[in-house]
Amino acid sequence: MSGFALHLLRHGAPERPGRLMGRTDDGPTAEGIAACMASAQGLAIARLVTSDLQRARRAAEAIARDLGLVPVTDPRWRELDFGDWDGCDPATIDPGALARFHADPEHAPPPGGERWSQLTERVSAAIDALAPLPTLVVTHGGAMRAALHLLCGFDARQIWAFDLPCAALLSLRVWPGEKRFAQITGLRT
Repeated sequence: MSGFALHLLRHGAPERPGRLMGRTDDGPTAEGIAACMASAQGLAIARLVTSDLQRARRAAEAIARDLGLVPVTDPRWRELDFGDWDGCDPATIDPGALARFHADPEHAPPPGGERWSQLTERVSAAIDALAPLPTLVVTHGGAMRAALHLLCGFDARQIWAFDLPCAALLSLRVWPGEKRFAQITGLRT
């Protein structure tokens, strides 16, 4: 099997940038939607999947209109739930707690939030649900990093080496199966 193309597109810039936007459902800016549309330009896809949060969903809907596709909403592609920190400016959070989270998101999750393993379990199930067709998923930075971990084997420290700003497009070739894996074929930021 030759694998299939999987493109992961980070949502457009949110209306309130610079915050920990996990489950907080702020919309994207018009410029953010336009940037996502530009990033997706020229992709040959058969299916479009999106997180249910509007900063991803609204960009997916705009891309889908251009391509004549109907987006499939899948909440498993959501961002990490930041719990009590969700929607907060990082400058308002205890710096020690935030540093512990960044160093070890599994054992020092945000208060009331998800652990790294919970995010990777969700994303793993979402990847497993994909048929081997060229696919674009409009999602979030954390979910993209979880996919890199799951498909390419990067550890928690290595995934932060990837710059994934809003409207970043990460392209992979995925070989499904019992031991799925992927190769990075492109990164546009």
